[in-house]
Amino acid sequence: MAMKTKPVQEDVRLGTRERVVRVTSRLMQRHGYEGTTLKQISQEADATLGSVYHFFPGGKLELAVEAVRHGDREFAEFLTEKLAEHDDPAEAIAACAADLADGLRASDWIDGCPVTAAALGTAVHAPGIQVVAAEAFARWREIVCDSLRRSGIAETDARELAHTVINTLEGAEMAAQVSKSPEPLQVAGRHLARLIDTYR
Repeated sequence: MAMKTKPVQEDVRLGTRERVVRVTSRLMQRHGYEGTTLKQISQEADATLGSVYHFFPGGKLELAVEAVRHGDREFAEFLTEKLAEHDDPAEAIAACAADLADGLRASDWIDGCPVTAAALGTAVHAPGIQVVAAEAFARWREIVCDSLRRSGIAETDARELAHTVINTLEGAEMAAQVSKSPEPLQVAGRHLARLIDTYR
């Protein structure tokens, strides 16, 4: 999902491999898997094509899988931090939605979720991407579920609510991107918070 992040080029401490992975993740946010080329990746990462293939001998597919894993870790860290900042998970989820809206606005509504962007349209010819995308969604749900359980919500309810939270945030982010408006995420955040409150 979209978050305000420092441009890859600004962090000179990154090694070539990590720089290539992060650039790929950002490009897939904007163009999806099919719209992202290895030439474009190498140029924006300031790396030769030879070095890209050195780290990723499997080519674009292997690199895309690692980029999806990077997006997974990035959003998992974001979710964990937001949920830790608030004792009330309802408030935390509303804050997550607001931050996602801010991140999209800051990117001029370009940077959606790199996991979803990579997974869409790749089911037949790139099943490896589908697998890591599914793992990402499962990880995010587990993070939300843990927070809900800690707040006193029963296990079954917490798991189903976690599905609803992640699914709603993903859908609202896409709607916000299409409409170039924070409203879908703001509304989603408010209603998810109300929904969570009904279980406690």
